[in-house]
Amino acid sequence: MAKRIPWHEFEEIYARSFAGTGMGAPAKSVRIALGALIIKERLGTSDEETVQQIQENPYLQYFLGFEAYRDEPPFDPSMFVYFRKRLGDQSVAEINEIISLKAAEETRPKSERDDDPNPPGQDMNKGKLMVDATCAPADIGYPTDLKIINEAREKTEEIIDRLHKPFRGHQKKPRTYCHRARKDFLLTVKRRQLSHRQLRKAIRKQLGYLHRNLKSIDELSRQSSLLLLDRREYKNLLVSNEVYRQQKWMYDHHANRIDDRIVSISQPHVRPIKRGKPGAETEFGAKVSVSLVDGYSYVDRISWDNYNESGDLKSQIEKYRLRFGYWPESVHADKIYRTRENRKFCKEKGIRLSGPALGKPVSQPEIQREIKKQVYQDEVARNAIEGKFGQGKRRFSLGRIVSKLARTSESAIFMIFLVMNLERWLKAILFWFFKNLDFGFLFEQNLSCVFKS
Repeated sequence: MAKRIPWHEFEEIYARSFAGTGMGAPAKSVRIALGALIIKERLGTSDEETVQQIQENPYLQYFLGFEAYRDEPPFDPSMFVYFRKRLGDQSVAEINEIISLKAAEETRPKSERDDDPNPPGQDMNKGKLMVDATCAPADIGYPTDLKIINEAREKTEEIIDRLHKPFRGHQKKPRTYCHRARKDFLLTVKRRQLSHRQLRKAIRKQLGYLHRNLKSIDELSRQSSLLLLDRREYKNLLVSNEVYRQQKWMYDHHANRIDDRIVSISQPHVRPIKRGKPGAETEFGAKVSVSLVDGYSYVDRISWDNYNESGDLKSQIEKYRLRFGYWPESVHADKIYRTRENRKFCKEKGIRLSGPALGKPVSQPEIQREIKKQVYQDEVARNAIEGKFGQGKRRFSLGRIVSKLARTSESAIFMIFLVMNLERWLKAILFWFFKNLDFGFLFEQNLSCVFKS
């Protein structure tokens, strides 16, 4: 893998994230930064465990470009956060494009590589494009309105303690009723059966405690300053204010939804994604639109807000043409993509969209059987992208994104698909090697050695 990855092509991409002032410690090379993230994803280890594995394993150090074995940590585990920030989602996406296109070109049969895919003045349709969307769940507990309000209340109590610290011994700390509020919360959540009336009463109490804390913080900020808070505490204060506004509006209007609903205090960018699937009707994380071509996946869109993935089909088809120089021959997509607008666009470009056509079924039995057979084959071909999502969620960490920031989470998602493409590349190389290996010649050589001995 180290020999296949074009490290030198990524130096310029990685250099864009640096200010270029020439001050501070020298930065790690892109081979160390990107290679460490690849190792972490392939091994499925934490940041600390990955550093220990690199320290103990000379093969991993060779992969990172070290000239000799070192029995010391290559860097501090906290550097993984900076690696994700510096690379970012756009840089990892660009690297993924370079690697995937190079892998697809290298593993393509020689007869196809020699042909000109796009003669001058003529658009061709070639290849299969599979598209779908999935959710990459964030590492948060299942949120409820009562839990969110209680967590916001606890955060505001910590902020009151911090703002009151300079006034200790001079004035009395504002009352928070923390023990009573905690007792009310536990009495509610420990009930086996909770009626709607009891739940609304518990939410009303917690909203009252939270509102009182926010008023106390407002008064303390006038006496001192919010500059006493660190970045994390100030962020929690802003999020808690928004949580109170949203939950109070839903309580007053007897509503169960609101735009940009916050489901986590520590990760306020996470949104509920309605999937409508058994066992996971609602997931909490980023929604990802993916294109799959010849087993190599391309991330076309990541959004923390829910959206209709059918609107991405046109842009995904156009990106396919930019990558390969021709339109796809067929597009294999779920039922949600088969809108009239998408069907019209595919028809104009000479693309066959999977699934049955609109209108009345054909009356001729022979033609109808052919159509059903084609629809079945399209569904079978579309299983590849579903399997790719399964690979990402079972073998890799797509099923639970543990990064806390929105930017680092997006970078981690792109990195998962990058590593899966590298795995696909290696498997294709090994398959080509064993396919072209002359086992008869090897058998004759071994047999002659036996007779000579």
